[in-house]
Amino acid sequence: MSIRLKSPYLLLLAGDMIIFVISLWCSLLLRTFALPDQWVFLQHFQPFSILFLFWALVFFLAGLYGKHTRIMRTQLPQTILYAQVVNVSLAAIFFFIIPYFGITPKTLLAIYLVVSSVLIYAWRVYMFPLLQSKERLPAILIGSGPNIDELHQEVNKDERYPFIFTNVIDTRTADLYQVIQQVTRTALSDKDAVIVADTADKAMQAVLPILYDAAFRDRRLAFLDVRQVYQDVFDRMPLSLMQYDWVLGAIHRAKSYDILKRIVDGVLGVIFGALSLIVYPFVMLAIKLDDGGEVFIRQERVGRFEKPIHIVKFRSMTGNDSGNYTNGKSALTVTRVGKWLRLLRIDELPQLWNVVRGELSFVGPRPELPNLAKHYDARIPYYNARYLIAPGLTGWAQLRHDRDPHHSADVAETKKKLSYDLYYLQHRSLLLDLFILFQTVKIVLTARGT
Repeated sequence: MSIRLKSPYLLLLAGDMIIFVISLWCSLLLRTFALPDQWVFLQHFQPFSILFLFWALVFFLAGLYGKHTRIMRTQLPQTILYAQVVNVSLAAIFFFIIPYFGITPKTLLAIYLVVSSVLIYAWRVYMFPLLQSKERLPAILIGSGPNIDELHQEVNKDERYPFIFTNVIDTRTADLYQVIQQVTRTALSDKDAVIVADTADKAMQAVLPILYDAAFRDRRLAFLDVRQVYQDVFDRMPLSLMQYDWVLGAIHRAKSYDILKRIVDGVLGVIFGALSLIVYPFVMLAIKLDDGGEVFIRQERVGRFEKPIHIVKFRSMTGNDSGNYTNGKSALTVTRVGKWLRLLRIDELPQLWNVVRGELSFVGPRPELPNLAKHYDARIPYYNARYLIAPGLTGWAQLRHDRDPHHSADVAETKKKLSYDLYYLQHRSLLLDLFILFQTVKIVLTARGT
């Protein structure tokens, strides 16, 4: 049996497609205040069916098929509205560029935006949960460390997971006999069950033959590695369960992707770098009028394979932050203009030329200052694993970890940020990069930058 988190993406997708069609019919009804006949509906459905596919892609990039969307009701209306605004804008461009279909649904699109947003929200918040099974399989959690405790608490408090931990065995305090006894009882039981365990733990070595024999029994027994379950739940790596073999296995797992990514970075870097030159005069003038200081700053950062790189940024602080902090915190402050440059990510535009040179990528770990890198490397295990890939203008950790210690040294928060960087190292792909870029654009447009 394969056990996964309750993430019925296909059901969500099917429901969204049905809502798209219903919304089109309702919009035609409201547009004319009359039931649309079959010919009129089909005339509109033909071009809209093409758009539905692109709209579903926008939903994916907006995170609406992520496993956390159902519990984030405060953000769901806003996310749906933003996604639908993008979708309607794409539709307007589509009908303007391709007038082949003989319709110009300007008013219809405005009505559709309201109708579809309301119906999709109702589907996801009120209808979809009714289709989910409330039954949760009993599970055993075997391992030790803070990440084991964190996983236990998260899974047991949320019904969206398909199992619940009814027994947790801490291998630091439990003896080997207790572990074997509990696993044997579960393996030989006639009831469906799940075992989530740290396979690298010494206590599990004596248990694996028992689970191997149980695999031949005609029953539902799932054995899951705790690292994979942790990643599925938190979208980051469990640092307390990390080992060197995992890091070594993640280095060359995506060679073709790395080559393609470099080509994409180079092409897009040239295009966006050239376009960004348009705003340079305005930014330079704003900085000069604000405090009369230097427009650009030049900093050394740690690049791929720990090689030093030099980046240029528009100055957003009262000086050049080099990472030499007193009591772990910078004495510099953000300027008035700098606040807006950071919110809109304009201060990082000169780094597009680092992307062109291959020193940076559009997506990757945040390039760190050398002094801070040495500080963290001496205190955080596996910290330098983030240098196995090129640093980026944006990244998974920048999106997921909103307490990133800017302009200060914070070991605890940097550990958490590292867990996201290592997750990206393991799961990096062009599709994940596209998702990260789309989410970054959304953050910039909603002025949630730092």
